[in-house]
Amino acid sequence: MRQVALVTGSSRGIGLAAAQALALAGFAVAINGPVEDDELHAAIGQMEALGAPVMAAPFDVGDVGLHAEHLARIEEHLGPLTTLVNNAGVGVLQRGDLLDVSEASWDRCQTVNARAPFFLSQAFARRLLARERHADLFYSIVNVTSSNARAVAVQRAEYCASKAAAAMVSQAFAVRLGPENIAVYDVQPGLVATEMTAPVIDTYRQRAAGGLTLLPRVGTPQDMGHIIAVLASGGLPYTTGQVISADAGMLVPRF
Repeated sequence: MRQVALVTGSSRGIGLAAAQALALAGFAVAINGPVEDDELHAAIGQMEALGAPVMAAPFDVGDVGLHAEHLARIEEHLGPLTTLVNNAGVGVLQRGDLLDVSEASWDRCQTVNARAPFFLSQAFARRLLARERHADLFYSIVNVTSSNARAVAVQRAEYCASKAAAAMVSQAFAVRLGPENIAVYDVQPGLVATEMTAPVIDTYRQRAAGGLTLLPRVGTPQDMGHIIAVLASGGLPYTTGQVISADAGMLVPRF
């Protein structure tokens, strides 16, 4: 039997790196983006070059009413899912004073960053619990939240709030699914060079070198992908509900 994963938001960045790491670990992988476009097709091409079973799964994670339908389609093509990586996320519409945050920006962050992973995890868990599972496979949900689930970035307050909510989603599902031998993890990336962070990453590179992080560099999508693949492969046995602070020690309290 083969492990089968859906990685949301995997046409680029951390999601694509996670999909590649999972493929190298022997997983079949469904690659997700909000629409079927050139970026998604390019990601599929990169995955096929690795020799992994792969399929495109274009859908908007915010459309929760269609989650079950999309999961069923993935299973028809790749086989029974064992793994869900909730990676898709959005940033704020505009950085600035939280007194000026719009309802639109708040709702967008909550819809994609918190509501979507809750209901996609729910649909995924229902499928797993409705069928016999194999003792030699590892079943898990890996949520990619953010260091901002814990640390305030006041110019992106609505993003922080949505990631804090997503972190609690991880905890809640860990409690609910633990008795079913389904592990749940919360990976909280710190400073990672992605398209989302491109406008500010050079500043953070300087701050990392100056001591903001204990390891003096920003992270890469490949760093995060490796962590996700280790978790999804059962590389941390007898664990669930853990927060993995993938932040180079940035949030370690120190004097």
